[in-house]
Amino acid sequence: MTNAVFFVSCPSIESTRILLLRIYGPSSGVLISRPKELQTLHVLSSKYHIGPCVYGTFENGRVEEHFDATTLTAADMRSPQTSSWIGARMAELHNVDVQDVEEARGEDDHWDIAVAKNVQSWLAYAREVLALPGVSADVLRALDLDAFENRWRQYARWLQDVESAEGVSRRVFAHNDTQYGNLLRLKTLKDGMPEHRQIIVVDFEYAAPNAAAFDIANHFHEWTANYHLDTPHLLNPALYPSQDERRNFYRSYITHCLAEGDVSLSDEEMEVELVRLDRQVQVWSPASHAMWAVWGVVQAREMVEGKDGEPEFDYLGYATCRMEGFRREAHALGLSM
Repeated sequence: MTNAVFFVSCPSIESTRILLLRIYGPSSGVLISRPKELQTLHVLSSKYHIGPCVYGTFENGRVEEHFDATTLTAADMRSPQTSSWIGARMAELHNVDVQDVEEARGEDDHWDIAVAKNVQSWLAYAREVLALPGVSADVLRALDLDAFENRWRQYARWLQDVESAEGVSRRVFAHNDTQYGNLLRLKTLKDGMPEHRQIIVVDFEYAAPNAAAFDIANHFHEWTANYHLDTPHLLNPALYPSQDERRNFYRSYITHCLAEGDVSLSDEEMEVELVRLDRQVQVWSPASHAMWAVWGVVQAREMVEGKDGEPEFDYLGYATCRMEGFRREAHALGLSM
């Protein structure tokens, strides 16, 4: 939703490859470190064969590898087979050595968790947007950032207590934005390749160390989105994956997480892991809403300033929807907000 993408070809010259030209969105600079993203893409593509190769860069964009693939749709993600493939691919990304793509901060190799870092750093930019004269009183009431920050801190303390008591969700290198538009399906698969490898993950703008459960919860929230409807900014919680759909995803994810160590689980052990992972996803779920609520406000600057012409996406409406989701899910977990 923040980049313009073009396919570049030269049909007059035989055997030339199609390339992808990506132009960065106008508000993305305050949200994304492009040098860090390029470093991530280089390491993932060269060492782990994940994501596209980058062939060249310029100030507001880059040229990268084009995959002969189709972009998944909202309906595609609901297919049990496709969902299990996505789970497998997410497991492979989560098995990436964080040290390969992130610089350690401190002697104990501690990395900032992306969701906490993003919410904290983006709030200042969000406040600037809501201070602009084009923001209505109704929007200011719906997106009360002072109240949100207090609720976020309350939730973060609660989450820390839960992880201390129940166990910590594994810290991994996470994609953090596995919506259907960032998932491709190859039209052909090379001989001998596992079938789940036909799913290609792209757009690593927000990829960073995070809780594994956050990445999964965030993906499940994307089941409730359809960016091709008349109201693409509104999520439909009724479309959140059922318990059976979540367990289908988890089985594939857990199996492929363990595959690197050549470990297998008995049925009883798998059941324990399924229950544990579902609980972790549940407690991290509000964090996804919180992060994207603040993101939506920051992205709304062009729209609020009237520089966006006829906006294609209602970022403030999206932020309001995600803010409501944060409060709703935190309340469901027993937090009084």
